[in-house]
Amino acid sequence: MSASAYAHTALNGVSPPRLGVRARGLLLLVPVFCLSFVMAVVACVPRVAFKTRVRDEAVPGPNPYRWQDLSSDEIFGGRRVVLFSLPGAFTPTCSSNHLPRYEELHGEFVAHGVDQIVCLSVNDAFVMFQWGRQVGAKNVFLLPDGNGEFTRKMGMLVDKSNLGFGMRSWRYSMLVNDGQIEKLFVERDYGDNCPIDPFEVSDADTMLAYLKGVEPQSVSQPVRAFEG
Repeated sequence: MSASAYAHTALNGVSPPRLGVRARGLLLLVPVFCLSFVMAVVACVPRVAFKTRVRDEAVPGPNPYRWQDLSSDEIFGGRRVVLFSLPGAFTPTCSSNHLPRYEELHGEFVAHGVDQIVCLSVNDAFVMFQWGRQVGAKNVFLLPDGNGEFTRKMGMLVDKSNLGFGMRSWRYSMLVNDGQIEKLFVERDYGDNCPIDPFEVSDADTMLAYLKGVEPQSVSQPVRAFEG
């Protein structure tokens, strides 16, 4: 598939054929076509505008929040950022371990040169705000990719209609340095309507081990209980 053909399918929300490419010791599932273009795709984060809600005391009434676009450049430019992406707010693994463990280890990430930890999901700003309040996320920034644009351009948008979710993000994490992807951890068995939800390499402990330059241990036990 040509680069232009890939761009056409991506823009129309269709996942192109994929193969396994080993890069920096990781098996990455990437679109099948010219490998130089593949590496260009995964070399830097997509440039999009996220639809976020911010508190503004100048807004009248009992709910002083307003819409504000937040660009990729504002999030990643000139900074070292850890971003992890997950299938959905309020879901079991995301709520009991994935987000809470990054929150718990925030201080250690900062000590190893990380400016910000970002949690991304294909959910709207209202859902992400309420989920953050429920989980108690005070240090991790919850970033809504409501239209799935960033996720699609990362090549991580998958169909989870088997769970009634529709299009969501595959679970992954990455270390981004001034917009350039330094390290990418993608969970195994990438694909549409996957019957399982692998959680083995995108966790906080694996990313922190990479920053420390040590071998990662097993995924930690859940930090919070989940019911539902």
